[in-house]
Amino acid sequence: MTYIHTLKRIRDKKTNYRKRSSLLLSKKNFVTIKFSNQNVLTQLIEPHLSGDRVIAYAHSSNLENLGWKGSLNSIPASYLTGLLLGKKASHDGFGEAVLYTGKDQYTQRTASCLKGIIDGGLKIPVSVDSFPSENRIRGEHISEYALLLKEDKDLYTTRFSSMIKRGLTPEEYKAHFEEIKNNILNSDLNINRKVEESKKIKNNLKRKQKEKTIETKEEAENQ
Repeated sequence: MTYIHTLKRIRDKKTNYRKRSSLLLSKKNFVTIKFSNQNVLTQLIEPHLSGDRVIAYAHSSNLENLGWKGSLNSIPASYLTGLLLGKKASHDGFGEAVLYTGKDQYTQRTASCLKGIIDGGLKIPVSVDSFPSENRIRGEHISEYALLLKEDKDLYTTRFSSMIKRGLTPEEYKAHFEEIKNNILNSDLNINRKVEESKKIKNNLKRKQKEKTIETKEEAENQ
């Protein structure tokens, strides 16, 4: 029996090296779209053999700075996050890129985010037939679902509790989406970047303070 050695990232299903090599040979900037249980992260990246460089990025939590009150990983949030990245990239002079999915599947949320990036001004080759309908991107399906549940007050409140807590009426989802979309298109990117940098500094300070507290506690226990 012959043993065939495979790279660890292939065994762990983290990297598709065929796609990766094609990407490097193309010498084009590429876009990645990643989802967690709560958020969306999309990045415009410049590929290098020595290591990729992030040119611009947008995280769905950035939408809160623009007034967004809905879910941070839904189809509408994916579109708005992509729109924010597209505007950042075009504002900085980047005109085109390709989508790199790697081992990830191309889902409706991926397509929604990609449409947002394109609408934001970045040219990416893609079939428009893969995009969700405008109704789903605007969240009309959420509004319609809320109207169906409204007769059952307890179920309605349970399903939309977090949204209601943030001050958004589910039936107004479409109007709220359009409001935030306009906020992104008309926003001052320099101000938003200052807010993001300020949050990073605060988070770093909190992390350092937490680490210092742990170290102090460990020193006290070892005395």
